[in-house]
Amino acid sequence: MEKTPAVPALQLFSLAGQNVLITGATRGIGQACALALAEAGADVCLVQRPSSTNTATADAIRALGRRAEIVECDLSDLEAVKGVFARAVEKLGEIHVLVNCGGIQRRAPAVEFSEADWDEVLNVNLKACWLLCQAAGQHMVPRRRGKIINFCSLLTYQGGITVPAYAAAKGALGQLTKALSNEWSKENVQVNAIVPGYIATDMNEKLLADPARLRQISERIPAGRWGEPHDFAGPAVFLASAASQYVCGELLVVDGGWMGR
Repeated sequence: MEKTPAVPALQLFSLAGQNVLITGATRGIGQACALALAEAGADVCLVQRPSSTNTATADAIRALGRRAEIVECDLSDLEAVKGVFARAVEKLGEIHVLVNCGGIQRRAPAVEFSEADWDEVLNVNLKACWLLCQAAGQHMVPRRRGKIINFCSLLTYQGGITVPAYAAAKGALGQLTKALSNEWSKENVQVNAIVPGYIATDMNEKLLADPARLRQISERIPAGRWGEPHDFAGPAVFLASAASQYVCGELLVVDGGWMGR
């Protein structure tokens, strides 16, 4: 692994000249991360569903003077996922950073949880991430540089309630992050993950709309509030930049203190 550059501290966080491929950036945490990476100097390729007409993230990145490209792909279509990385390279050139932020949630009691929902959650939240990580490794390892950032969950550590597939996928994604780091750190490719706590996004709208669960969760967060998408701007830039050069296989928890309690 290359050593951390001996440059002024703030320069360590610069992403000037870097190209990023990110999923799940049309809204929420992914959107906040995509904008932060562009603000740090990166050009960005966004993976969006073919049916999406949301260009807000791309428009905002272009307004910053950075390039924003879009690759259309439904992450539940695994055959299509296999071609995403190559298409991003065609649009931007070398990819220096991969961010796997796209995901879905399905809620139901375990005795009622359908096989179709199980398969969809595992495919989108785990297998699609694996396929993109593998493609990134094939691209980055020969070049001996790259950053991969996966998005895990508190359910990487905990079981949750009525979300068995999501917990299984995120638990596995945490282990996949460590497994890839063990292989690729020596190749100067850092693989890490960000672990969000309870964040006020549409994925948690059912919890936010349930007064009892909202109170139970809120009372347990030491910071005294739910997280917001912008809380991930700094962690994303850190893990994408040279500032995290010696950070390998880390699951960075951003949860307002939930896990500490």
